[in-house]
Amino acid sequence: MGDDGQIITAEQLRQAGLIWDYHRMKYEPRPVDLAIALGTNDLRVADHAAELYHAGLFPTLLFTGGNSPSTAARFPRGEAVHFRERALQLGVPDTAILLETEASNTGENIAFSRRALTAAGLAPRTVLLVTKPYMERRAYATARKQWPEVEAVPTSEPVGFEEYLTNFGEEKLVIDMIVGDLQRLIIYPERGFAVEQHVPEDVRAAYKSLVEAGFAGHLSKP
Repeated sequence: MGDDGQIITAEQLRQAGLIWDYHRMKYEPRPVDLAIALGTNDLRVADHAAELYHAGLFPTLLFTGGNSPSTAARFPRGEAVHFRERALQLGVPDTAILLETEASNTGENIAFSRRALTAAGLAPRTVLLVTKPYMERRAYATARKQWPEVEAVPTSEPVGFEEYLTNFGEEKLVIDMIVGDLQRLIIYPERGFAVEQHVPEDVRAAYKSLVEAGFAGHLSKP
């Protein structure tokens, strides 16, 4: 059962898992000039970014994000601020951290991060985009459109769909967001926000079925 009382069937979980697998690009993290951790409703993004920093993959970590409707209550001081505090708790030195505190969506995460890095005198050629597992593909597609001169590599914590649901809770919210991210991958290239990505027919069918079943809480309005 979902967090709002909606019954979630085994078939709907299978469909959501299919979309989850599509969103995950599964690149191996590698040494880069710097990392950008995109603000979300999941603090484990900061955990993963800190882990990659301690692995020596980059010298500088930028947290980006203000607030959005799905994060304002969870992170009242802003996503980037809370993520920075978490990274400090995990031993990332403050001297290695930059903040961008205004972005409210993925496009702004990329655009405002570029602006912040320019202001700091940094011009990276390679960047890790640290985000939630089901935001990997959208982060990548957005960066390819808005920052084509940089090689952007998406990464997220190595966790499966069922384990993520268990750890995060709020199953209905997670499926809504998985569905919403796929919708954005489909429609945003026409709006100039992201490069086009091939979406397999079985993934499109799963998306249509879940929207019809009411998993539409994170869909973008026309």
